Formats: sequence, C-alpha cells, structure tokens
Amino acid sequence: MTVLVVATSNPGKLKEMQAYLDDPMWELTLKPPEIEIEETGDTFSANAQLKASQVALATGQWAIADDSGLEVDALNGAPGIYSARYGKTDSDRIARLLGELENETNRQAQFVCSIAIASPDGAIVLQSEGICRGEILYAPRGKGGFGYDPIFYVPDKLLTFAEMSPGLKHSVSHRGKAFAALLPQLEKLRI
Repeated sequence: MTVLVVATSNPGKLKEMQAYLDDPMWELTLKPPEIEIEETGDTFSANAQLKASQVALATGQWAIADDSGLEVDALNGAPGIYSARYGKTDSDRIARLLGELENETNRQAQFVCSIAIASPDGAIVLQSEGICRGEILYAPRGKGGFGYDPIFYVPDKLLTFAEMSPGLKHSVSHRGKAFAALLPQLEKLRI
C-alpha cells in the first residue's frame, strides 16, 4: 500500500477523494496543516500541479491535488480560478454571481476540475481534467451539495447538482469525469 497525501486540510475533500479512489493500493491522508500552498497558477491545471508538487516535496511522499471551479460564459469565464474566493460564504458567492448575471439570457456555464499526482521528488506524473457543462439558474434549487451546486443546472439530467443524489452527481460531475480519466492511468502507474 502506498500513501497518497491529499493536498488539502479539508477532511471533507479527503472523504470525497476516497470515494473516487476506492483502491486498496492507495492510502489517502491529509497534508500536514503546517504546509501552506499559495495558489499562484493562472489555470486550474497549474494550481493542481503546484499543490501536488509542493506537498510531495514537503512530505517526501506521493501527493494528489485538485483544483476546480465554475466558469460562466457570459462573464468571460469568471469566477474561474477565483470561484472559492468570490465571496465569504456559499450564499455570498451565489448572490454575487446571480447579481452579475442579473437579466443575462446566456446562462451557459461549466464546472472544471483538474487533478495532478506528484511523485515524492515533486515531479508531476499524472494529470486529468473533467468538465461538466450546464446552465446557471435564476434562483437556487435543491438542498444537497455545496458551493454553486444549487444554481448549476444540468439540462440532460433536468436537475441542479444540489438536487442530485450523491451517486448521480458522482457520475456526471466535473470531478467524477476527472477521476474517471485518471483511474486508468493510475492503474498503469502501480508503484
């Protein structure tokens, strides 16, 4: 079994990644809290690589990181890499986004997730990306999920992320697609 340090201090993110990486070859663990990484990349991929590489170097172990967010077409891709910093709380972020879209009729958007795995020497050995296209509603719907989930509507499922069962969201979400692309690569890696 190989330890894979998750480049986060968030136990919820660790639990979520464990659901995707249900493989006895890997034991996931949180990064030490004293390791702080500033996300200075200008893309989701750059930030995922930066976090994975720095955590691997700091711990001397394999590391995995993801970076994700919401890109709204009518806002030229905003909030993008700043999705988590678009407000202090989820409701603040949703209110700001809906205010900026106001009466905009182009509600097309996508969630993007980029994942990177680094070897103990900090080299990026695997990467993947997942995208889920959808639309931004005019008002929140649903009680599940987090972040922008109540306003992100997936037309072919007729539901927002917040209305989906965890299993359905797992299969159609940007993170689910990124892990689906990563898992076959991870199988070949076998260290």
